[in-house]
Amino acid sequence: LVNAAGFGLHGAFSEVDVEREMDMVRLHVEACVQLTHAVLPAMLKAQRGSVINVASLGAYVPLPGFATYGATKAYMVSFSRSLAIELEGTGVRIQALCPGFTRTEFQNQQGADLSLVPKFMWMAPDQVVASSLQALDKGQVVCVPGVLNRIAARLAGPLGGVVQRRVAAQSGWR
Repeated sequence: LVNAAGFGLHGAFSEVDVEREMDMVRLHVEACVQLTHAVLPAMLKAQRGSVINVASLGAYVPLPGFATYGATKAYMVSFSRSLAIELEGTGVRIQALCPGFTRTEFQNQQGADLSLVPKFMWMAPDQVVASSLQALDKGQVVCVPGVLNRIAARLAGPLGGVVQRRVAAQSGWR
């Protein structure tokens, strides 16, 4: 199972349509939980199977204007980590895939100006898929494809607030 359905909304949380935000929560969180729950009995019976929950680098480094998006993706990472522990030794593998900027239709739908993102930060979908499958074969529960994305995810903990404020200031977010 690949839980990859999703969308992003751009805008100050206090100004966005809360029903659209709730639609995002339902799709990213509820659908992921329901679909995963639906396939697990058959996978456990067969003692094999994989679930890849497509989260985002935004789970680690959410930016202003994407508060709900980052939160739902953080949920997917935590959910995947917990399930991976529960399912140890069953033959069922769980992964949270946390790509950064990837050239897909998703980027065109969220309404943010991505022209400031340097070209070297973007990955092709086939690179993300290859990284995910390699990590799954190695038993890695969380996959952050791309060296720069892995660095960003690691720095997000100790430096997250400082980095976020600087990025927001440079992007003109207020």
